[in-house]
Amino acid sequence: MALSSLNSSLETEIVKNEESEFSEIEIGKQGLTKKILKRGISWQTPFPGDEVEVHFSGHVENGASLESSHDKETPFRFKLGQCEVIKGWDEGVASMKKGETAIFKIPSELAYGEVGSPPLVPPNSNLIFEIEMLSWTAIRDLTGDGGIMKKIIKEGDGWATPREADEVLVKYEARLESGMVVSGSEEGVEFNIGDGYLCPAMSKAVKTMRKGEKAELAVKFSYGFRPEIDGCLHVDSNLTIDLELVSWKNVTDVTGDKKVLKKIKKVGEGFDRPNEGSEVKVIYLSRLEDGTIIQRKGSDEQPFEFTIQEEQVDEALERAIMTMKKGEQALVTVNGDYLCYHDNMRVNSNDKVLYHEIELVDFIKEKPFWKMDTEEKIEASERKKHDGNLLFKAGKFWRASKKYEKAAKFIEFNHSFSDEAKHQATALWLSCTLNNAACKLKLGEYAEASRLCTKVLEREPLNVKALYRRCQAYLKTSELEKAEDDIKRALTIDPNNRDMKLEYKELKVKQREYSRSQAEIFSTMLSKMG
Repeated sequence: MALSSLNSSLETEIVKNEESEFSEIEIGKQGLTKKILKRGISWQTPFPGDEVEVHFSGHVENGASLESSHDKETPFRFKLGQCEVIKGWDEGVASMKKGETAIFKIPSELAYGEVGSPPLVPPNSNLIFEIEMLSWTAIRDLTGDGGIMKKIIKEGDGWATPREADEVLVKYEARLESGMVVSGSEEGVEFNIGDGYLCPAMSKAVKTMRKGEKAELAVKFSYGFRPEIDGCLHVDSNLTIDLELVSWKNVTDVTGDKKVLKKIKKVGEGFDRPNEGSEVKVIYLSRLEDGTIIQRKGSDEQPFEFTIQEEQVDEALERAIMTMKKGEQALVTVNGDYLCYHDNMRVNSNDKVLYHEIELVDFIKEKPFWKMDTEEKIEASERKKHDGNLLFKAGKFWRASKKYEKAAKFIEFNHSFSDEAKHQATALWLSCTLNNAACKLKLGEYAEASRLCTKVLEREPLNVKALYRRCQAYLKTSELEKAEDDIKRALTIDPNNRDMKLEYKELKVKQREYSRSQAEIFSTMLSKMG
């Protein structure tokens, strides 16, 4: 008896749920209603701009029947949210899932309004449509102004997309509005996204694509061919580009200025990378652009071993290795400008590029600071600071910065230290952090220099050296008010500080230059207004 009652209760609950699910719901606030007849097969709904494909039939409420796609046995296609259909359709279809069938009651305000659509739709008529969502094709506005519209023809694999520095392999065909094919490659072409290829639309689109994806691009002439590439082509013509992303190679901008680029040839293991102090095993060769090998180290049987940040290999090579994972193989391209200032390879001024072919066989990181006792931390910090001082004097500011950074890290958290060790560690940390700020100034990393000085001032508000270096950074970034505040604060602490007085003179020069430029701008504005 109890079991029969339970079954009856469950059946009643199921019926209630089904009635609730297929009850009429309101969409928006203008009277559009929807009743689902058949549920869809996914959770996704189309976006504005997508090309949807539906079957439909409709009639005027209490009136004549309207057109039906079933009569023509051909689905109806339109772009959602582009005013190609009445507003009620745009809003209603946007709520539908693939495979869903629903009945929509569309108020006249979202249909043909006071005018109607003679002879079938009288003025102020509500419309009833049964719509089945068959499918849709994603179309995206990549520029926000309709300049590049991307239609996905075939979905790609995975979730990853290329980055700005990556090298991509694509197949494509570009056509003018007349249908004339003006460029293409069935075999595929490789190019660096940042450098671009053919036209701006290619680079913008490929960064949104997944491996194996095929897309059709509708490109306005403003995003089309570059004058230096297209020659006699009609640059004022819109384009259609069929584009396939075959694959890409990850490229890392090691130095942040495109002077040292690393292209991964074989992906490494895990997530860890060697850092300063790591013992690494590598195999590499260095060659010039003409193929001349100028250095070769290590082999499968006996890899070359060295310690990171001990100046045992050239800086560009070392910085690239610090971005690699165990087992990774990469090609590193070093720009000639970088070689002139940093590396000591046997190259001359005519060499534009140096290539390093590297395999990171293995590495072991040095003992982490959190496993050291207090004495070990202080000793390690002093040793790193000493190394940094030598590098700074030699003009090797990036290497010196890394030493100071590591030195400060050893003793930054000294809560467990004795009072005497804490006092020693604090003084050491302040010195290393300020020295690192000096490196950042030399490297032109002014925001980082000011950040480091601010950290020092948070611990020691009257530190004149920190104020001095921070005001130097502010002057370089034209933050004149902040620079003036630091100078005045420092001169209050040390009125006879010669360095701060010199900075004050420079500040006044910059302020006069700024006032003069503002006056010129104002004068130009007035002349245009006159």
